[in-house]
Amino acid sequence: MAFKLFGKDKKKDKSSEILTEDSIILGAEASNKYEAIEIVGNLLVKSGKVKPSYVDAMKAREDILTTYIGNGVAIPHGSAESKDDIIESGILVAQFPQGVDFGEGNIAYIVIGIAGKGDAHLDILANIATICEDKNEVEKLIKARTPREIYEKLQGRK
Repeated sequence: MAFKLFGKDKKKDKSSEILTEDSIILGAEASNKYEAIEIVGNLLVKSGKVKPSYVDAMKAREDILTTYIGNGVAIPHGSAESKDDIIESGILVAQFPQGVDFGEGNIAYIVIGIAGKGDAHLDILANIATICEDKNEVEKLIKARTPREIYEKLQGRK
């Protein structure tokens, strides 16, 4: 694929990386999908990737159509109307060992909050779906003990 999912955005410094080890959370807990979305969304805000209003857009998007993609993975993101709330592309990965119910018995153990500047979100969504379509690979993300393990797996290094 030409687009490197977890490569750098247009800038060259470390702060512009789409995914860093610092944006991977292990052992997160949430009582419902909205709380899980708030966790990843608020960390996107804290990392300077999105405005606070983007978190509400992520939850509103979930009300329209679930972001659960299967194999224990959900990819919450905002809608087209929330694009102005994105400062720069970013991805936040949270591992929920106990799982979070995303509705209809769909339990997410990996929640990947994304914000794609411009049309970048389409490439990001497609690449995450490709990475997460293999249940065995997702199981490795669920059982990872360090952010580095998840980072390298998503980079295609392990």
